[in-house]
Amino acid sequence: MEIQDIRHVGLLSPAIAAHADFHLKVLGLQSAGEDRHTRYLSSASAEHHVLSLHPAERRGLHHLAFSLDGREAVDAAATELERRGMTLLAQPDDLDEPGGGYGLRFLDPENRCIELSAGVTEHPNGRSTGKVSPRRLCHVGLNTPRFGQIVAFYTDFLGFRVSDRIENQMAFLRCGRRHHVIVFNRADYPSVHHVAYAMTNVDDVMKGVSNLRARGHEPDWGPGRHGPGNNIFCYYRDPAGYVVEFSSDLEYIEDEATHKPEVWRRVPETADLWGTAGPPGPDVRRAMAGDPDPGWAVQDITTD
Repeated sequence: MEIQDIRHVGLLSPAIAAHADFHLKVLGLQSAGEDRHTRYLSSASAEHHVLSLHPAERRGLHHLAFSLDGREAVDAAATELERRGMTLLAQPDDLDEPGGGYGLRFLDPENRCIELSAGVTEHPNGRSTGKVSPRRLCHVGLNTPRFGQIVAFYTDFLGFRVSDRIENQMAFLRCGRRHHVIVFNRADYPSVHHVAYAMTNVDDVMKGVSNLRARGHEPDWGPGRHGPGNNIFCYYRDPAGYVVEFSSDLEYIEDEATHKPEVWRRVPETADLWGTAGPPGPDVRRAMAGDPDPGWAVQDITTD
């Protein structure tokens, strides 16, 4: 499967009003519409939305969406998924959500809902407001107790490539030239680790830090520079308890044919090459651990 890019992430939210306000008024995303149960938010990219928030009693992943190149690719993906015995939640069809498009949904081995889609309505010039705001969704970090199996599924089955690893703890996966669009972290249970948004450059990361500070939000970890991916980072906890990352300067893979994943040591210097951030504190570590997520079968979505 030739997955092109990460498209958007859907999160279950037990505090949807405050959650949405934080992303709109503090982080700088823009509204991309809403319906009775869901809020959709966009960045400065051409993608229709990069985040959807779904009211629920608990935290967890609602779904994770990736793009394919055309309807034929979606149909071919459905055929291959069914051939390999995967559970399709939705056969290829027109998508009933803002932005439309044509897509399907299936469950990965840990019951995460994955959407593959094409033909979603774009905003040709993005949605720049002139303010410092995220350019696009950069990557999503996910916790897994079945580290080896999940990494193998996403690489051998879905066609992602491992860019780097931190020993046997973390794997950074890409689908294009950007160093990673998914990060898997070995943990005791499946959950959401963090959601990262790409800023234009380090200046916009620091301006974002200043904007959040002016609104009473101090970084939970950062600023600093990661080893794998070489990206600048700064992490915050949002009102629903998820961890959000500002990121910039992410490494690009120059030559697919010659790139070999590096195995980084699991030491503080790998997490922060500069040494400015120090190790993440206990509060943000607990937030990164997330809540145990039983997956799509147990959504607990609020519909009142």
